[in-house]
Amino acid sequence: MKIASHVTDEPSAPAEPISGWVRRWAPIIPSGEVLDLACGNGRHARHLASLGHPVLALDHDPEMLEKATGTNITTSLVDLEAEGAVWPFAAGRFAAVVVTNYLHRPLVDAVVASLASDGVLIYETFAEGNEQFGRPSNPDFLLREGETLAWALQHGLRVVAYEEGRVEQPKAALVQRICAVRPDFPRLAALLPAF
Repeated sequence: MKIASHVTDEPSAPAEPISGWVRRWAPIIPSGEVLDLACGNGRHARHLASLGHPVLALDHDPEMLEKATGTNITTSLVDLEAEGAVWPFAAGRFAAVVVTNYLHRPLVDAVVASLASDGVLIYETFAEGNEQFGRPSNPDFLLREGETLAWALQHGLRVVAYEEGRVEQPKAALVQRICAVRPDFPRLAALLPAF
C-alpha cells in the first residue's frame, strides 16, 4: 500500500460545483476532522474546509491530489483497493466521512467505524440502473436498491435523509444518497436544514 501525505496553504484550483447533497448536509457535521474519501480534485474538501473543518482529502490518483489543495486540507495518497491494503484510520477518528461517486464495498465497515460517536456519514454515488446512462455500468460500482439504508441499519446509524432516483446534473444518472449519523449525534431540530 502506498501512502503519502501533503499539507498546503497554497491557493486552490478553480472551484467546481459541489454536490447539492453534500452542500445540504455538510452544515450538520460536528466540529472536528472530516475525511473526504476518494476526493478527486478536492471540490468537497475545499467546501468542508470553508466550513471550518480540518479535512483529510484521500485519493489514489496523485494528479487529482495535486488539485485537491487549500487551506486546512491535508492530502493523502492511498490506494485502498490495492492487494493487501488496510484501512489506515483509527476507530472514532472523524467527525464525518464524505463520499461521492465512489463505491468499494469492502471499506464500508471501516468507514463507519472511523466515525466519532456523534459522527456523520454523507454518501452519494451511482445506483443500479445507471447503465442506461453510460458509465459506471459495472454492478460492482452501482449501489443495489436500498443498499445504503441496509448499511445504516447494520451499523446502528440513524438516517437523517435518504434519496434514490434520477438526477440531471452534472449529467443524467441514477444515484443513491444518504446522510446518517452515529447514535450520539444530538436530536436537535435546529441542527437540521429545513426542507
